[in-house]
Amino acid sequence: MATFAIAADHAGVPLLEVAVSAVEKAGHTALRVGSELIGPADDYPDFAEAVAEAIRSGRADRGIVLCGSGVGVSVAASKFPGIRAAVCHDAYTARQGVEHDDLNVLCVGARVIGSELARTVINEFIHARFSGEERHRRRLGKVAAFEERFAKA
Repeated sequence: MATFAIAADHAGVPLLEVAVSAVEKAGHTALRVGSELIGPADDYPDFAEAVAEAIRSGRADRGIVLCGSGVGVSVAASKFPGIRAAVCHDAYTARQGVEHDDLNVLCVGARVIGSELARTVINEFIHARFSGEERHRRRLGKVAAFEERFAKA
């Protein structure tokens, strides 16, 4: 059983219960973070940070962040060391992102896809596992080297 940190800004709220329900129906724990920040003047980076910090602190294994397009939260979440976030609006990308790239934060736009497709995408993300293949580990090593190199700059 894994724990998934889940957050949504005001634009992502329509998919919040979809995400929580998908995680719980899969037998995992849904950890809502950042709920106290939701409001008409909220800022998406705060929700990306809440999910990233839950993962980095060990309170969550992976995360899901919801906003209007998914783009802003993916950019913000990816700034945290060890976080590999991407916008996924189809099942293949959500699954392949985990299997090949060890994606640990799924970003979804509630203004881009509806609840049924979001449920499918989230389920693919939840059930996918990193393959651990040598080529994928090698590529992730290069990504980690970028983080190290630029952390020193």
